[in-house]
Amino acid sequence: MTETVIGSASRDHIIGFERPFTMIGERINPTGRKLLAEEMKNGDFSRVEADAIAQIEAGAHMLDINAGIPLADEPALLAQAIELVQSLSDIPICIDSSIVEALERGLQAYNGRALLNSVTGETERLEQVLPLVKKYDAAVVAISNDETGISEDPDVRYAVAKKIVEHAADYGIKPQDIVIDPLVMPIGAMGQAGRQVFDIVHRIRRELKCNTTCGASNISFGLPNRDGINSAFLTMAMSHGMTSAITNPIHQEVMQAVMAGDVLMGHDADCLRWINKFRAPPAEGDRGRRTSRRRRPAT
Repeated sequence: MTETVIGSASRDHIIGFERPFTMIGERINPTGRKLLAEEMKNGDFSRVEADAIAQIEAGAHMLDINAGIPLADEPALLAQAIELVQSLSDIPICIDSSIVEALERGLQAYNGRALLNSVTGETERLEQVLPLVKKYDAAVVAISNDETGISEDPDVRYAVAKKIVEHAADYGIKPQDIVIDPLVMPIGAMGQAGRQVFDIVHRIRRELKCNTTCGASNISFGLPNRDGINSAFLTMAMSHGMTSAITNPIHQEVMQAVMAGDVLMGHDADCLRWINKFRAPPAEGDRGRRTSRRRRPAT
């Protein structure tokens, strides 16, 4: 049984084969969000704070934090955003950047065991990121592409994931500390995108013994009613062994689907989380009538 332990200063979160599905909040990311990018670049982190609180209240187990803004000091902004979120909550953090210097600044700012997002199968990237993973005792997201790009062949994407796991072993990094992203392609452009991911995830779990994640909303890009597609995709991915996803927890339909998936996978003991979330409280009158029926007559 594989378990990937991520921690903040005061609590741990475990991504695992027999654990409830991990929802990693995606909202603190300026990519495609011009207003957020402009505010962060100008030192205004009020929207970061609001997004962090909203995602935590919606049920996120971790938060992904990205500060990739063109012509900005990404390492400094990333560290500042991490420090702010840590001041608001003890929720564990996924540190997200394509710049190695930013990843290290984020690791230096973070008080806990981070999930580093990410490393790819490119040899240069492996040799830059894996030493950081080892040095700071982090876990890492491994994305299944390399120098040749993103293959449409699932066997090639699996081979890249296997290469990363084997390369990480040279640094003493265990498979349990590698969370593989098999890469989700838009189903509207590639009709077999869903089945490809399901097959790769199942194979990764069986053969590499690694946890998995993905950018879940990629599957529905360009389609109407994206939450409907995303919800169905996540529950099907869970059934094939996927253990986490980077997505928007504020979308209630998606969160409900994941909670239902946990029930059906046997990862919600006695359905208690589902019951506590959705059971309607008894009406005031009903509560009184039930109490009166239980009352024993005076003797």
